Amino acid sequence: MTIGLFILAVFIQLAVVLAIFLLSLSRVSGSIVAIITVLVTAFISPWSLILGVPIALLCLMLLISPVRQALITKPVYKALGNAMPSMSDTEREALDAGTSWWEKELFMGAPNWRIFENYPYPQLSEEEQGFIDNEVEMLCTMLDEWQINAEYKDLPPQVWQFIKDNGFLGLIIPKEYGGLEFSSYAQSRVMSKIASRSPTAAVSCMVPNSLGPGELLMHYGTEEQKQYWLPGLARGEEIPCFGLTGPEAGSDAGAIPDTGVVCYGIHDGQYMLGLNMNFSKRWITLAPIATVVGLAFKMHDPEGLLGDPNKTDYGITCALIPASHDGVVIGPRHYPSGSPFMNGTVDGTDVFIPLDYIIGGVDNAGRGWRMLMECLAVGRGISLPALSTSASEMSYLSVGAFSKVREQFKISVGNFEGVQDATSRIASHTYMLEAFRHLVTCGLNQGGTPSVMTAMAKYYATETMREVVNDGMDVVGGRAIQMGPRNFLSIPYQAIPVSITVEGANILTRSLMIFGQGAMRCHPYLFDELQLLQSDDKDSALEKFDDLFFKHLGYTFNRGAKAFVAGYVGGSSKAPSYADGFTRPYYKHINRLSASFALTADMALGLLAGDLKRKEMLSGRLADIHSHLFIVTAILQFYQHGSKSEAERLHAEVALQHSLYTIQEAFVSFFANFPNRLAANVVGFVTFPSGRIFTPASDELKRKLGDTFMDDFEDNPFRDFLKTMVYYNTDPEDVTGRMENAYQTLLAIEPLWKQFKKAEHDGDFEGLTFEDHVVYASQNGDITEEEAEQLIHYNGLRFDSLLTDVFDEHLLQAQERINPHSLENAVHQLTDYAQIKSDAQSRNNQLAAEQQAQEETLTDSLETDQASSDEALTDDIETVTTDIDDKTGDDNPNHGYETDGDVTLVGEQDTTKEVHAQTDFNDSGPQIEALDHRVRDAESILNERMSYNHNRRKRAAESKALGKDLDADPDLTKATVKSTEDTQKFQDDLHHKEDDKV
Repeated sequence: MTIGLFILAVFIQLAVVLAIFLLSLSRVSGSIVAIITVLVTAFISPWSLILGVPIALLCLMLLISPVRQALITKPVYKALGNAMPSMSDTEREALDAGTSWWEKELFMGAPNWRIFENYPYPQLSEEEQGFIDNEVEMLCTMLDEWQINAEYKDLPPQVWQFIKDNGFLGLIIPKEYGGLEFSSYAQSRVMSKIASRSPTAAVSCMVPNSLGPGELLMHYGTEEQKQYWLPGLARGEEIPCFGLTGPEAGSDAGAIPDTGVVCYGIHDGQYMLGLNMNFSKRWITLAPIATVVGLAFKMHDPEGLLGDPNKTDYGITCALIPASHDGVVIGPRHYPSGSPFMNGTVDGTDVFIPLDYIIGGVDNAGRGWRMLMECLAVGRGISLPALSTSASEMSYLSVGAFSKVREQFKISVGNFEGVQDATSRIASHTYMLEAFRHLVTCGLNQGGTPSVMTAMAKYYATETMREVVNDGMDVVGGRAIQMGPRNFLSIPYQAIPVSITVEGANILTRSLMIFGQGAMRCHPYLFDELQLLQSDDKDSALEKFDDLFFKHLGYTFNRGAKAFVAGYVGGSSKAPSYADGFTRPYYKHINRLSASFALTADMALGLLAGDLKRKEMLSGRLADIHSHLFIVTAILQFYQHGSKSEAERLHAEVALQHSLYTIQEAFVSFFANFPNRLAANVVGFVTFPSGRIFTPASDELKRKLGDTFMDDFEDNPFRDFLKTMVYYNTDPEDVTGRMENAYQTLLAIEPLWKQFKKAEHDGDFEGLTFEDHVVYASQNGDITEEEAEQLIHYNGLRFDSLLTDVFDEHLLQAQERINPHSLENAVHQLTDYAQIKSDAQSRNNQLAAEQQAQEETLTDSLETDQASSDEALTDDIETVTTDIDDKTGDDNPNHGYETDGDVTLVGEQDTTKEVHAQTDFNDSGPQIEALDHRVRDAESILNERMSYNHNRRKRAAESKALGKDLDADPDLTKATVKSTEDTQKFQDDLHHKEDDKV
């Protein structure tokens, strides 16, 4: 009884503590409730004070401020302050740059689904849709990426003019300055459609609308600067570029060595205060044709000419300089990974510029890094994800068409399970990217500069695109690796490294930026705590830190309690109101994993502090967890606004399972590699008490998606949807239209094609070529003339779609490919094989009939000539005559074989005819032995011997009946010789007949 009461009391104490954490009670409220619980349970069992006393003492410590600060707050503040590395102004600017959005809800471990369901789903305005349907469509028809790459090494002049004249460089510029002022979603859609036709053109239009002077001027420029530059940029009269990276600064853009020193100089004949600039920039897109150059540099004022003698180093600053400015050198072009978009160098030595060239004026001196971080964030969330989504969607369409049209081993290659392993990834990844694009642009449409979300978008969009295109190359195989104007995959494949590298290299983005900035921007307390730890006023900071720190602890324990409960009963059932039977379980998973992530992130931040910055592999795994939580919600939102068809559910299910499994494995790897093993084991047990709970998509699910991948229209509404997202055409002479045209033609005649190919494989048709078979089937009444033409037409399209390019010996000029199976050329593929075979069979049948008639005539003649001979001798001759014909092998009974090839021994043959038909080789003929065997053929010897033996056997029987000796009877001998001569004459006649036939 005592033990039972003790267990009950302890259970109550633990349950109350857990409830305090789950309900997020304040420090004061939670402490009071805990103390009361300890007192109540002491009456149930005094032994419960073993646990209750430490709880009560801790609560009292939390309630009494001087004690709390002395024993907890001050030691923690000192320890964390020493552990945190010093923070420069630039780093502080970077951490403080940008805003947060839905990713913050996921980071904090308790996503608010009411907020999520109220996000306005991105839609195009009528004006935006019209621009895409008209101007963008027209631009796409003007683009030939192979010609751009292989011949022009640039966009053709008429294309550049069209881009400038129609506002493609001013999508983001407000209408008051002459721009189009499109939404983020519209910009993404425009770039996607252009990229589906030409990555080179897309990059050329992308830069002015992302990281460029236009973006910086709109957010930070003075009104005078906006009025001067924005109208020209909107009309395409000004071509902008922005110089950030250089030989010494790539991913670490904050380390740029370029300088601008405040000094006096002469500009336009006037002596004024300005900057002496020295810079060397590399890898600058649009630089070779730019008319205005944005520059990032470090600004210094060693003489205090700006009025503050104590401030000599201002930090990174941005300025806008005309490309024609004295001293600015636009250098030669780069050639980025086979993509000939304009990219080059910008240099300058002792270039003097006035201070009003600084974007935003002198007031923005030193704010360049923050400006760049925020502007980079927007570009990362729109342009590169749009290009990645486009490449994946074109791969989906083209590879799906190829896998249906291309046949090996008598079936479409898309039906092989090995291929479906790849095509199911293409399908699910493409679905994820489109969903991802919608949620990211949804956040950007609402304003702000969510740097963490857009960093996720840049990294996971470009990496996923790399997987999709690589899988496409594997499926298409030899058709994809041969360069030329027919190749629809090689150019996007070559351009992948550009997307991976620019606007923040992917390794840096994943290992440092996503979680590093995410912790600062998304954690409810961390950034403020960090600011207090870096404060010079320690006493004031300590007071604020005391309050923040215990709120932080309450937040951590709340997430830990939620993760612990979810580990046993599943995540919270909270979900958007529109959740259904398919999506609701996934919302529960997100609730659970979000709480687990919040706890794990706090453990890492608390135990590693500043060292986490150097633990990039751990940071990268935390980035994977956070990002895929965001991706899962994007997939669920996209599915909610989609067709909800069975085909779309397959896409969503495989994509969701992939992300959940990725999250789980990131958790497992994080715990396995965390330096503090005890903490890792405890948190690992709390978050996954039963071990792994997610598995990758099953083979059966991937097979179903692989089959759906080759469908279209109502069988696969998602594929139909993709046609509206890219430049779609079925032109049989177009690089992408060629394969799509063959695919659509196959869908239209698929039942007929399958039926015909099955019959063809079964050998039902005569002929050597496909065209022979079609003609044979048509003449035989198996198909109609219309069906025959459909088959010939599709076969020509199919063959042409699979042709790869050929070049001259120097690989300079692609040669024209002749399609031998086209409708106009198909007649040349017909052969007379079937007619020859039919004629030969007719001749053989006629010859056989003639031979039979001749044999019957000869037999009748011999019977008449031998009328005077005795009946037995005539029967023998007839037997020999009838049996000796042109049959050989098993068909000749004289050889002693049955038709099935089994040998029948002479002794087993009991009929008179069988006995008489055998040759007695033991009794040789003296006439034959008297002749020279070397000059006689085997057939004549065999025939003569057979005749001799048969006649001798007959004479012996007759002689025995008459009581006479065979050799002593001259009449019988004479008759035998006469019979032998007649037989030989018959054989000679027969051979002459055969010779005549031949």
